Amino acid sequence: MAMNPQLNRHGELVHLLSIEGLPRALIHQILDTAGTFLSVNDREVKKVPLLRGKSIFNLFFENSTRTRTTFEIAAKRLSADVFNLDIARSSAAKGESLLDTIANLSAMHADMFVVRHSESGAPYLIAQHCSPHVHVINAGDGRHQHPTQGLLDMYTIRHYKKDFTQLTVAIVGDIVHSRVARSDIHALTTLGVPEVRAVGPKTLVPGDLREMGVRVCHDMAEGIRGADVIIMLRLQSERMSNALLPSADEFFKSYGLTEEKLALAKPDAIVMHPGPINRGVEIDSSVADGMQSVILPQVTFGIAVRMAVMSTLAGNSA
Repeated sequence: MAMNPQLNRHGELVHLLSIEGLPRALIHQILDTAGTFLSVNDREVKKVPLLRGKSIFNLFFENSTRTRTTFEIAAKRLSADVFNLDIARSSAAKGESLLDTIANLSAMHADMFVVRHSESGAPYLIAQHCSPHVHVINAGDGRHQHPTQGLLDMYTIRHYKKDFTQLTVAIVGDIVHSRVARSDIHALTTLGVPEVRAVGPKTLVPGDLREMGVRVCHDMAEGIRGADVIIMLRLQSERMSNALLPSADEFFKSYGLTEEKLALAKPDAIVMHPGPINRGVEIDSSVADGMQSVILPQVTFGIAVRMAVMSTLAGNSA
């Protein structure tokens, strides 16, 4: 197998499993392609025939309404046939192994699998064992990666800030449980962002981030002072097995984004959040709905970015 399981021998993308290891030029190519798809959203007929006749299976072993819906919309706008599998009620729940499920779906002439799984690495396993013509997109695996969210975050930053090489980006909150944070950090460093900061309490910010060139800040004021971009993360209470936090109120007091704290960032700083947001826990409503928030545009860009990823994969063979 090639060094990077996502690329074929010509360096073209055949699976999207992780942002880690993607060349800078390839990330820009996907973002450029997404830009061409944004206009499709404004058309009366929101369809292009690029994936007509292709079968895309959404395999969500873990819930996510927003991600699954945006993948479904993206696939339909490319004219693909989309199949959503309710895994919780399917044969996987009856004990069928992951690879047996994949083998059976491959026998149904699947062209692409969009996979979300609670186990880190599950999409890699599927990519190793599916037919050569099948493409796999990781829609979030465990605490590992969420590459399309990382790409749509990069699209959002590029849209508003144009140049990555002059920016200070602060990622704030529950970083230890966040696959979005990992994908964003790999993307930002690959794209040449000079200062990436990870901001949060010691229990939620892993120490190994310094090895990735990230500045770790446990003080919110230090972390967002002078930032161009602030990415707030959801507090993932469902992943916290023990008391990593005193309380949501305490967290908000120290690390919640209020207008007062936002004033420490650059005056034209943008505020992002992968959603769903916990108002009054990570972010104050006045900020989430305020002038500097780009949380809703992120969702719009997400459809175009996922269209770009699917069309890019479909054009390349293993």
